[in-house]
Amino acid sequence: MTHSISSLPQGIVLAGLCGGSGKSVISVGLTAALSAQGKTVAPFKKGPDYIDAGWLQLAAGHPCHNLDPYLMDAQTIRHSLAQHASGFDLALVEGNRGLFDGVNAAGAYSTAELAAILKLPVVLVVDCTKTTRTVAALILGCQQMGGEGIRIRGVVLNRLGSSRQQTLIRQAVEQYTDVTVLGAIPRLAQDIFPQRHIGITPCPEFDGAALAVRALAQLLTDNVDLAAVMALAGDVPQPPGEDLYRQWQNPAGEMVTIGVIRDEAFQFYYPENLRALELCGARLLEINALTAHELPQVDGLYIGGGFPENSVQALSANVSFRQSVRQRCDQGLPVYAECGGLLYLGEGMEVEGVSYPLVGVFPVRFRMEKRPQAHGYTILTACANNPVYPPGSAIKGHEFRYSKVVDWRGDEQGLAFRMGRGTGFANGGDGLVSHNVLALYTHIHALATPEWAPLFVELVRKNSSRG
Repeated sequence: MTHSISSLPQGIVLAGLCGGSGKSVISVGLTAALSAQGKTVAPFKKGPDYIDAGWLQLAAGHPCHNLDPYLMDAQTIRHSLAQHASGFDLALVEGNRGLFDGVNAAGAYSTAELAAILKLPVVLVVDCTKTTRTVAALILGCQQMGGEGIRIRGVVLNRLGSSRQQTLIRQAVEQYTDVTVLGAIPRLAQDIFPQRHIGITPCPEFDGAALAVRALAQLLTDNVDLAAVMALAGDVPQPPGEDLYRQWQNPAGEMVTIGVIRDEAFQFYYPENLRALELCGARLLEINALTAHELPQVDGLYIGGGFPENSVQALSANVSFRQSVRQRCDQGLPVYAECGGLLYLGEGMEVEGVSYPLVGVFPVRFRMEKRPQAHGYTILTACANNPVYPPGSAIKGHEFRYSKVVDWRGDEQGLAFRMGRGTGFANGGDGLVSHNVLALYTHIHALATPEWAPLFVELVRKNSSRG
């Protein structure tokens, strides 16, 4: 939903001192608590991220949009914040990792850089485990390192063990800093968020997600001064007059139907990507690969990332659906698949020593490993042999995977992209191609790769007209 740009909200950036500090708990809890009080909250996540964004969306009841200083320029970031937050009471931007943690020693693409671009005040979440007065020193250090460009206005104390510890920390912060203590969260006996080895479990995979969000809302209501949070928020930058999505509007050509496989296994979709496809002339049809008997009649197919390994038994057992996807791909159906979608289109996947057959469009088998096999930002250059991007196109994206290619009977010269940065599929390349299918490990964001949506929809339209 795009709101009118006539009403401008206030905004904050919520950051931590490190990953695992509890900022996602606080961000989701704040969003849910304020929403329960009748406030409208527009959630944002410093990207790239799908999992935290999903929880924020559930808490807010509105789509969560990613803001990423690597993928997007500063003007696009400010425009996205202003347009997607317009008409809401508060724009809440959750950072990632530690406040100053970026891709190098200078902190490039960090939460601090994003806060400086947005010119919004920062609320720090501090894990207070086994510490008291040092919390004030940590805040002072962040203020000094951030300089005038980073305004740290509030702090939420997290994982407190006793009322005495809370009193000592509050006194130290009030004495040595000008930062407001907004609240203090006690150490919990067990996590409200379900956890697994890679962090928070995505909410589509957790049956108790709604109950968890309500519990977080109550936790924050009981322990944080919500009025003080609203009071310290800053003005969201004035947006430009034009629509952020203007580049994709008024498409030429007939409408086409693009299936989007969206279920527990495939859940990683940026809302901007789906909106861009619609504005370029696509009707989107959601499909569940776990339960659908066969692929519906669509003109094209988009398979995003996710965790197919956690649903691989059900995906593999749905033989009729797998076979219908394979048949349509072999007949020339345009398909764009990212990461988990790439795995699904392979011959099979090994999980914990058990091999599961999958669609089989590509002659490759994968195995899930215990450690990440690729993690970070990517830069790709398109080669001539792909159905979507013109040769020489430069694409920025990101990759994060535990899967490993264990048996590929292909030619690296046939890969659709050369990697300028990142790991990719194999040997410095990414992107498998079969007929009109393009499947790659890299995820893209439509605001960072604006040519993607019109190019893919045009491929779908041309193929549909031939049929």
